[in-house]
Amino acid sequence: MRIDVRVGAEADELRSLHQWLGADRDIRRSSSLALQEQPPEPGQMGGLLDVIQLVTENGWSAASFVVALAAWKRTRPQDPRIEIRRGDTVIVLTQDSDAEIERVIRALETSTEDEAPGT
Repeated sequence: MRIDVRVGAEADELRSLHQWLGADRDIRRSSSLALQEQPPEPGQMGGLLDVIQLVTENGWSAASFVVALAAWKRTRPQDPRIEIRRGDTVIVLTQDSDAEIERVIRALETSTEDEAPGT
């Protein structure tokens, strides 16, 4: 399963979240993380960091993932918008409240259950 995570427009914030998720033992054990770039525009020297790509394996926990996102969000001086894309499903984590965390976990789990076997 592939999940893409975007954080506002700041490449530094995306790098910070990538390091945070990479340090989480549960996430590291059940998935691989990669920073992905947009292709460079004409005249640019290189691409811009755009998304964290998370590819999960069996045993992946949506709850661990969302709790790690919310914990990172609490450490930020400004309140970043976190967009999570799973196939055609887009979920936005706007707060770090228990209710918001539960909403995002349910949405990711539902998205996973709706996926056809073998994809």
